[in-house]
Amino acid sequence: MKLGNVLIPVADLDEAIAFYGLPVKFRDGDRFAALDGGGVTVALAGPAEQVTDSAAPSYKVDDVTAAVERLTARGGEVVRAPEAGPHETRAVLRDPSGNLFVLYSPL
Repeated sequence: MKLGNVLIPVADLDEAIAFYGLPVKFRDGDRFAALDGGGVTVALAGPAEQVTDSAAPSYKVDDVTAAVERLTARGGEVVRAPEAGPHETRAVLRDPSGNLFVLYSPL
């Protein structure tokens, strides 16, 4: 598991891209944009791609379902079970301290 990005839900993708002022690495219409944060990707999720209500770290894993099983065995709580998105399989969990995070694996 490695930090893949910091996911930030936004109301308007164009407005958020202009606000953050970082180079755009990838964009999928009004759904999603990956910005170059200088070593960490800032992932802006438009309304259609929002899986959390607040900013959350996203961890890239080889197998989302297996990672969910490992982390729930350690006290994590599933907020959103693994699901297929347009570009990845993802799940949202809460750690034992109550912090949200996302697990994802590219399709």
